[in-house]
Amino acid sequence: MFRRIIAGIFCMALVFSSLASCGKNTKGNGGSASDTSGTSSSAEIGTTEAATEPITAENVDIANFTAPQNGDTIITMNIKDYGAVKFRLFPEYADKGVENFVELAKKGYYDGLKFHRVIKDFMIQGGDPEGTGMGGESVWGGKFDGGSDPHLIHCAGALAYANSGGTATDGSQFYVVTGTVPTDQNFEDFAAAGYAFSDNAKAIYKKVGGAPWLDGGYTVFGQVIDGLDVIFKVQNVAVDAQSSKPFRDVIVESVTVGEYNGEDIHWYLDEYEKFDGEAIRQATGKENLSIANFTAPREGEKVVSMKLKGYDGEIKIKLFPEYAEKGVPSFLEHAEKGYYDGLTFHRVIKDFMIQGGDPKGDGTGGESIYEKGFDDGADSHLIHAAGAVAYANSGSTASSGSQFYIVTGQKYDADQIKQLEDGGYFFTENEKEIYSKNGGAPWLDGNYTIFGQVFDGLDIVFDVQNVEVDDSSKPTKDVTIEYVKVSEYKDEPVRFDISDYDKN
Repeated sequence: MFRRIIAGIFCMALVFSSLASCGKNTKGNGGSASDTSGTSSSAEIGTTEAATEPITAENVDIANFTAPQNGDTIITMNIKDYGAVKFRLFPEYADKGVENFVELAKKGYYDGLKFHRVIKDFMIQGGDPEGTGMGGESVWGGKFDGGSDPHLIHCAGALAYANSGGTATDGSQFYVVTGTVPTDQNFEDFAAAGYAFSDNAKAIYKKVGGAPWLDGGYTVFGQVIDGLDVIFKVQNVAVDAQSSKPFRDVIVESVTVGEYNGEDIHWYLDEYEKFDGEAIRQATGKENLSIANFTAPREGEKVVSMKLKGYDGEIKIKLFPEYAEKGVPSFLEHAEKGYYDGLTFHRVIKDFMIQGGDPKGDGTGGESIYEKGFDDGADSHLIHAAGAVAYANSGSTASSGSQFYIVTGQKYDADQIKQLEDGGYFFTENEKEIYSKNGGAPWLDGNYTIFGQVFDGLDIVFDVQNVEVDDSSKPTKDVTIEYVKVSEYKDEPVRFDISDYDKN
């Protein structure tokens, strides 16, 4: 049974990666691979039949780990907060692909773009000016056909073009492979599903890993010669489960074109030291600022009270106009005008957050009080601790509107914090203390405008996160905001931590 469904499982992985959709493939690799460039495609588990006859592949020499010669063109990609990655290029096997990437790099096309899709143990994908997987074009405008040469395979560190149905739809989007190391049994299963790999390709895959099922369907045109550890660090970022988009932007600061001058080459991951969190701290210049979330409101200060239908008590929120000078007035004015009254929490994810504030109730609506919107950024004095209140956005803080969320999250012990640091996050000592004691969602820090903190009624928020939801995380029974009102703080109880509440 496993032999019949293994290819379907691989197809599902590719569908979610926006690299490929799958169907039957009995004519060799690449026969059904296509990049959806951000659209979704379907794949059925269990419909792929085994090939009726053995499929063979020409045992050509694999060129991925061929060292460049002095003077050869190489690419250096600087990824913000992570480091530099250098690529060797293969114009002899992907002439148009190399030309396209080099010319786009020279024009600064990739500078400032993001890795919009990251899937651990598979790949990291970028090169789309829209940041959605739907955009980008070649240096010639539109798409081009980069072809696929058997001398280049999808081993760890391979650089290739994403496409939307074949190499004739190559554009500017690219991906760098991380992958996993396949076993002999895996290759037997691949063969049963209609894939063919040469002995040379198998030997490399079993040594360094990769994504072999992509061979033949995509234009591989480069290979990491230094900085492979950077790629593997990036693949560990926290991402949205549905879109695989990183919660915290991973930005390509620059892509430059240069020449190889005999520098050391590091093909394999075991040649690198383990991730150094201190290096990230130095790169970001992140200071150990005082965290303001749990600052008690002062007498006479404006606070917000939120009443939910069917729940006893109110959720009371302290606001931070000093750190969200536009976001706080927008929320206050909406509240005073009754904007939020009768709206629902349309998205609820246990141990993460509850989200509301959309008049449409589906996550697509809402607006701020400002005619052209606003951007309050993300102030480092406020973090995504449990009870934090922040604006949802559609890609950056410049797209904040009326939708907001309240964090529940989880608590992190020292080992879990270390795991996050190994994956590319850096925490100040103050942040570590709060995330370990109070919990939260640290991977959101820096990407969303936090403007408030629950100082009473956190138990209500934690109760809401336990409601039954459907596949889209929408509660099956409406969680409705009865009212949101503004008042002045008058020496009311302050209970920041969930442990402050009576559990009886």
